[in-house]
Amino acid sequence: MAYEKVVAVYDTAAHAESAAAALRAGGFSAADISIIDQQRLREHKAEIKDSNETRGIWRHLFGHDVHEHEAAVYNQALAANGVVLTARVIDSEVAHAVGILNSARPVDINDRAVTTGVATAARVDAVERKLASVPLAASQAVAVSPKLAQASEGVLRLAEEQLQVGKQMVETGETRVRRYVTEREVKQDVSLHEEHAEILRRAISEPIAGEIDWADRTLHVVETAEHALVSKTARIVEEVELRKLGSDHVETVAEKLRRQQVEIERIGADGKVIANKA
Repeated sequence: MAYEKVVAVYDTAAHAESAAAALRAGGFSAADISIIDQQRLREHKAEIKDSNETRGIWRHLFGHDVHEHEAAVYNQALAANGVVLTARVIDSEVAHAVGILNSARPVDINDRAVTTGVATAARVDAVERKLASVPLAASQAVAVSPKLAQASEGVLRLAEEQLQVGKQMVETGETRVRRYVTEREVKQDVSLHEEHAEILRRAISEPIAGEIDWADRTLHVVETAEHALVSKTARIVEEVELRKLGSDHVETVAEKLRRQQVEIERIGADGKVIANKA
């Protein structure tokens, strides 16, 4: 798996932090994202020998394919409290990362190099750069600024917008499962047994022969009755588990992309159009 380093320059730390947050939300690891300001630059310079050379520190950080005008723009941006953001991404995710970085309005290094006098327009045009090293600002409506157009007289540049679709994780809601106790009244019939004493008296009409027992005597019977005894037992009757289930769906993103075109007219000496083509 091959990795590439995507570099973007921002005039303010707030824009860089916004871009870093968007990268993290887009699934890129925070460990692969670095923000270089003046303090970090001084720390890196202390680690290398050729830090005073224009490209020394930046070649140490980004590799030997950093050009002189790019390094000069990096230095100028940090001197003006700007920030350089880098992200280490796999080659298949470079376009995704660049699209996210563009949303935070990075510096156009071509434009900045020419308008600040770091390099001429012809020299910048001759240098081949990687897409990751020169992200275009998302807010630009044309390919170059008015100052750069003046510096390149006789050249009409055409711009074309490209669609970069990123992804951001957002919260859409929350599911809660709460356990609580309720009570319900339960009735149940139970058969209870009782034993009571019954007195039976019978009249005797026939005389009983023999002696009469004149001693005192007592008869007794123990009466009993069953009472209901109530007890309760608890047992587990159900389990409720809360977990996440992921699903994917395809969403069609519709957007209008602008493209600049030219119309060529050839006019003869009589003022009439000889040819007209796009």
